[in-house]
Amino acid sequence: MDRIDEESQTPAPPVTFTGRKTLVAAAVAVVLIAGALLIRPARTADDARPPEPGERAASAVGMGAPAAAVDLTALVADREKWLAAHPDDDASWAVLGSAYLEHARRTADSGWFPKAEKALKRSLEVRPAEKGNFDAMTGMGALANARRDFGTARKWGELVRAQAPKRWTAYPVLVDAYTGLGDYKGAQKAMELLLDMRPGLAAYVRASQVYRDRGWREDAVVAMEHAAGAAKTPAEKAYALFRLGELSWERGDAGEALRQYEGALRTDPAQAEALGGRARALAALGRGGEAVRDYRMALGRSAVPQLARELGELLDSLGRGQEARAQYDALATMTARDSRNGVDDAVVLGLYEADHGDAAAAVRRLSQEWSRHKSVQVADALGWALHQAGEDAAALEYAKKATEPGLRSADFAYHRAMIEQGLGDEEAARRHLQEAMRTNPHFSPLRGPLAKEALASIAQPAPGGPENIRPTAPWVEPEFPKPAKPTPTPSPKPTGR
Repeated sequence: MDRIDEESQTPAPPVTFTGRKTLVAAAVAVVLIAGALLIRPARTADDARPPEPGERAASAVGMGAPAAAVDLTALVADREKWLAAHPDDDASWAVLGSAYLEHARRTADSGWFPKAEKALKRSLEVRPAEKGNFDAMTGMGALANARRDFGTARKWGELVRAQAPKRWTAYPVLVDAYTGLGDYKGAQKAMELLLDMRPGLAAYVRASQVYRDRGWREDAVVAMEHAAGAAKTPAEKAYALFRLGELSWERGDAGEALRQYEGALRTDPAQAEALGGRARALAALGRGGEAVRDYRMALGRSAVPQLARELGELLDSLGRGQEARAQYDALATMTARDSRNGVDDAVVLGLYEADHGDAAAAVRRLSQEWSRHKSVQVADALGWALHQAGEDAAALEYAKKATEPGLRSADFAYHRAMIEQGLGDEEAARRHLQEAMRTNPHFSPLRGPLAKEALASIAQPAPGGPENIRPTAPWVEPEFPKPAKPTPTPSPKPTGR
């Protein structure tokens, strides 16, 4: 036993190879590696290198997610070069069209829309919809939504769903289309199917949108937080943070909105939407000079008509009317450009005309829009235009359509209150002005102060109230007659046979 223990503790001599043994071992290793490669060939996923910018952008646009500007530029250059030599590649045409569309979203330059449409139609020429060109069909639906042509977007989305019900990329298109059309039940059903099929950034963003439209604020915030958690790139993360800022702004928390917007800008400094949101929050916090600076920077990056309207009204509230007029002129220029590129700006232009231009023209424009899209945004704008044109009875019907489905908006509540005040219903006007102030007291640098003034001017209920109906004597429990005890009914006697 001692000898065995002693041998077990003695280290084994090192293994040495002769020249011939080394050659044999190397040959065996080569054979084993070759066999392994034959059994399992190398795959792209095995490459440890990070994806190229074009690959990242292609993945993002394929998933309907935001992409970074530099990645989009690389993707567009790559696909354009490829298609110059391979003009019959339908898949690349669809990718290029979606990349153009994402460029339009990031820059708010509607000049990209005709290019996107041309690329997507070329893809459908090479491979028609009847042969299942789902990427191009989905791209056409997304393009129609971006142009606010929601009826066309619904047709494309439903066409994809009819041919491939399990293809999840059709459902973000359908959620946006049904929302724009005012079919909120249809939007919610499409969103629920999307969540079941593909939970992720696109699904959580649409879920938040649907919950917001229903007035379920907490659910909307939770869903958008899930979207931020599902984000895989800085551009996606920044977009989710921007949307969280919008939700905070709508519920009147300007400080929290500012933090979310700044978080988005730290994540993606090119996020022009977050820059415009930060300007809005700064104005609400009384930092007008900084807000004007941010609005101008945002408009320099992304010429959005709504931002021009907001900056014009902020300048008006600061007593800088000439500068405000320049922004209103810029808004008209932007909407004319958008119209040439097939974009429907009827709501923002109608609201501008109702407040600062020709209210009758706003009524005509928005009445046509209502015939196509019966969303709460169109109903609110049309109701407000009718009020400004002096038609309060008709205006109230549209104000009700805007406020009753559930969306909690200080603008909507203010518009309805002013319409009700015009009709002499001060009680209802007071109730909706209070709702506007509770929802977001800083909803507009122009209309917010007007709402406060209107609320102060409305006669309050007469003093007294409940105390005038109090009993003069202490309450005494009344004496009620005691119920009579029921007399038992004798059971029948058994009869003999």
